[in-house]
Amino acid sequence: MNGLSTRQNVIADNIANVDTPHFRASSVDFESSLRAAIERGDASAAPSIGVEPTATPVGANDNNVDLRKESIAAIQTQYQYQVVARAISDRAGLVSTAAGTR
Repeated sequence: MNGLSTRQNVIADNIANVDTPHFRASSVDFESSLRAAIERGDASAAPSIGVEPTATPVGANDNNVDLRKESIAAIQTQYQYQVVARAISDRAGLVSTAAGTR
């Protein structure tokens, strides 16, 4: 969830700077390190969250924020966050039921 939260913050920063001359958009990648941790059998290890500049072409004001792309990424990230939150909530409910506290 930290990775998704960081991604949403970076996207918000990109959108906020859509008209800022010379601004370079960034993106967040944590899925590759999470996948590697799971493959190693170490899913409890926190994945590294990398914030990198994007390779989006530069516009007339020397700014490379693509508002359409950022808006879509924000919606996708919000949806992913909701799915993960629901999965965590469901799992907590199962644990409570199994423990007899529900």
